[in-house]
Formats: sequence, structure tokens, C-alpha cells
Amino acid sequence: MSNRVFHAVAGTISVLWLLPIVAVLVTAVRSFDDIAANGLASFPQSFTFAGFADAWTNGGAGAMWNSVVVTVPTVFLSLALASAAAYALSRFAIPGRRSIILLMLAGNLLPPQILLVPVSKLTELLGIYDTLFALVVVQVGFGLGFYTFVLQGFMRAMPNEVQEAATIDGAGPVQILWRIVLPMTRPALAALAALAFTWIFNDLLWAITVLRSSSVMPVTPALLALQGQYVSNWNVIAAGSVIAAIPTVAVFLRFQRHFISGLAVGAVK
Repeated sequence: MSNRVFHAVAGTISVLWLLPIVAVLVTAVRSFDDIAANGLASFPQSFTFAGFADAWTNGGAGAMWNSVVVTVPTVFLSLALASAAAYALSRFAIPGRRSIILLMLAGNLLPPQILLVPVSKLTELLGIYDTLFALVVVQVGFGLGFYTFVLQGFMRAMPNEVQEAATIDGAGPVQILWRIVLPMTRPALAALAALAFTWIFNDLLWAITVLRSSSVMPVTPALLALQGQYVSNWNVIAAGSVIAAIPTVAVFLRFQRHFISGLAVGAVK
């Protein structure tokens, strides 16, 4: 009886979770005339991929490229810097190490809304406002603390004998980090890479904070431009949403095995 109840509840939750996705997919392949005449909630009377073509040509291609230009370097720089910082904090007796880790964790607890104006003003003072470089800097700065906190937990759990043996063999700190520590933390790095890619690629708040021109907008804020003031092409907006979701889904599927193993190792530790 308990198994039936569990499957019934789980099935209901799964259906409720999938309904919005199905609704977006159905809307994306409907024509504007069909939606305007019958409404969004009506049964589809048309089937067309014109919405995808319109979303791609009306800024979708450029916005997608902007997202890639921001996301890939940001993920790489964030994990590279976080790996070095986590290695130092977890494997060396640095004065005030616990305070530094707690400070990094506390920085992620600050609501980003209170920092929007200071960050915008700071990018203006530095002369990088309304550039993709500004968005990369902001994303790296605000994600570095969390990534370092997670990685230092993995690295701290490594046996000290591994590092001691490498030191006896003549390996320096950089060699130990590159050849021993990073390969051992691959599940954690893969999990963080998948999460970071999703967070950064789908980010809206920081993009509209440090960017203004439509030519440099990533894909998520660019979707807002598809919505008109009086009339909205919902099929184009839905198609743009589907296009925007493809890279993050592909990244998650690519790193799914590492992502799950990373979460499992983290849970054990």
C-alpha cells in the first residue's frame, strides 16, 4: 500500500513538474494567429517552426553568442581561482583560515539586491560598464566564494599521506595541485562546472545591472526584448525559451554522471 501511495504522489508531482515544460513546447510550435484567435490555453490549431526562426533571427543568435562568451570564461576562471584558493586553505596552515572560509560563506548569504547599485556604480567608475567583460568580472567575483567553500571541503578530506608522499618525491605545491589534487576532485569540479554554467547562462539580474545595450545582452535578458508592451508574440517567446534551455540541458547531460557522483561524495563527506 505504501508503495502505491508513493508512486501515486511521485507520479502526480512529476506530471505537475512537466506540465509547464509541455505548455512551453506546445506554444513554441503554434502560430501567432492561432494563439491570438483562440488563446494560450486553447487546443493547438496549428503546427509551425516559424517561432524558432523568428526568435533566432530577432537577436537570438547574437544573444546566444554573448551568453557563451560570458559563461565559458567565467566558469573556467571561477573554478581555476577557486581550486587554487581551496588548495591553499585546505592543505596549508594559513593564519585565520577558518575566518577566511566563513567570510567567503557569509558573502554568499548577502542578498544581491542590496548590491545592485554599488556594483553598477563601480563598473561605471572602472570604465567597463555595458561590456561583457564587466559581466564576467561580476560573475567571477560573486561565485568565487561559494566554489572555494565547496572545493576546500573536498580537498580537506583527502589523506595527508598523498601530499606527503608527493613532497618526498620532490613535487612542489603547483605540481601537487595539478597532478594529484585536481584529478582527485574531478567529481566536485564537474558538479560545480554544471551548476556554474547553468547559473551564469541563465542569469538575468547581473546582466541587466551592468549591461544596457541590446547588442551585448545575453540570451536570458534578450528574451525580455521579445515581449511587446501591448502585444506579445508568445510563440516566439516560447521558442526563444526553448532555444535558451538547450545549452544548459546539454551541459547537464554531458556531466550528469560526474554531477551525481560529486553530490554523492559530498553527502558522504
